[in-house]
Amino acid sequence: MENVLKGLNPELVFNYFEEISQIPRGSGNEKAISDYLKKFGEDLGLETIQDDALNIIIRKPATKGYENCPGVILQGHMDMVCEKNKNTEHDFTKDPIKLRIEDDMIYATGTTLGADNGIAVAMGMAVLASNDLAHPQIEVLITSDEEAGMSGAMALDGSNLKGQYIINLDSEEEGFLLVSCAGGVTAHSKLNAEFTNVDANKQALLVDIKGLLGGHSGMDIIKQRANSNILMGRLLNSLCVDFDLAKVEGGSKNNAIPRECEAVIVVDKNDVEKAMACIKEMENTFIHEFASSDPDIVVECKETTVEKVLTNDCKNNVIRTLNLIPNGIQTMSMDIEGLVESSTNLGVVRTLENEVTFECAVRSSVTSLKENITNKMNLLSQTLGGEFTLESDYPAWEYAKGSKLEDICVHTYEKLNGKKPIIKALHAGLECGLLLDKMPHAQAISFGPNMFEVHTPNEHLSISSTTRTWEYLVAILKSMNEHN
Repeated sequence: MENVLKGLNPELVFNYFEEISQIPRGSGNEKAISDYLKKFGEDLGLETIQDDALNIIIRKPATKGYENCPGVILQGHMDMVCEKNKNTEHDFTKDPIKLRIEDDMIYATGTTLGADNGIAVAMGMAVLASNDLAHPQIEVLITSDEEAGMSGAMALDGSNLKGQYIINLDSEEEGFLLVSCAGGVTAHSKLNAEFTNVDANKQALLVDIKGLLGGHSGMDIIKQRANSNILMGRLLNSLCVDFDLAKVEGGSKNNAIPRECEAVIVVDKNDVEKAMACIKEMENTFIHEFASSDPDIVVECKETTVEKVLTNDCKNNVIRTLNLIPNGIQTMSMDIEGLVESSTNLGVVRTLENEVTFECAVRSSVTSLKENITNKMNLLSQTLGGEFTLESDYPAWEYAKGSKLEDICVHTYEKLNGKKPIIKALHAGLECGLLLDKMPHAQAISFGPNMFEVHTPNEHLSISSTTRTWEYLVAILKSMNEHN
């Protein structure tokens, strides 16, 4: 390990963050990090549970004077979104994250950083390992597979947890206390793919849309950044020449706004220049439309080779889906200014041997609106002769106004900073709703340090904000006996 973060304070937090950055932990590949955390708890002599879903619970007794306080569950998730730049050589199944520091920020190198939610893991570990903190009974709960559908939290046995206060450390803006979040579901649409041989008198062209900023499909959807899959649908629908479609591929995660998409089209050799001119015109249109949100959009076109193309009916159905599937903000809250109420993100498009697939992350704080969006997707799929399925449906976290935990967190923040934190609802999905369903006696709140551009290779974490957030967490735990 390079010890890039050596010397940063709080030392334990950054040391553990760098340690876990050496362990591949993409969603679905969490056995190594789960085993590491299990050994960590056991080496400390603490009660440690690893369940079949690889969730980890580590329990630490209360310090003297805090034995009668409600127990605190410090919660985060062990998996990370694995995104990298096209020119970055990195295998997320075996390579460590390469950390670097620029001013007050920690970055990875050409990949996602994993501060979402590695910083919660590191803070939980630091609380467990510290001998000089005052606190009630602590249960550190680190769930698996949060980013890909919250299956870890869904499989969790709530009876294994005794705490009454859940502090979720999966938030990304300092100074905010999150008290509510959207529910969500993953929507899959599938069209049958039939292929035919390429006409020898035609030329294949690779169309590549890239340079988009992307971002978190919940947190960043309000920024109305371009979605590369949607742009490709517009481009294909607007081409000024007849063409065949061999494939379309874009995005890698449904919960990340896709930054890149490529398609292979086949045109008459006499129409190559005209097609390229039309594609250049679409590039100019996109640059104009997204000058503020995505100033570096690039649409490239070059000759390539391909042996088969989709039949005309299949091509048309793919283009219809790309243009008609709901995407982006669907409704804004009428009760909370600036809050996205419902949205959807066409995160992944794939052309496979026998099918073309479309994967969306649907979010809403209102269950009926979530159902309305998925019903529209289902109708579109049925109309085009496709199949539609849903998975990883998780509930919204409803606001419990005036909770004791909220009072404690507000009072402590005000004491530290001389001002109140901002109480906020979030459009992104957190595990609090699922956990509260399993522990109806509990209360929950969420906060975290400043991190930026999560779910993208430009993800970065503020060092100073992490320090302040740690001090805030320590102060909350210390204050618990005052509010008992």
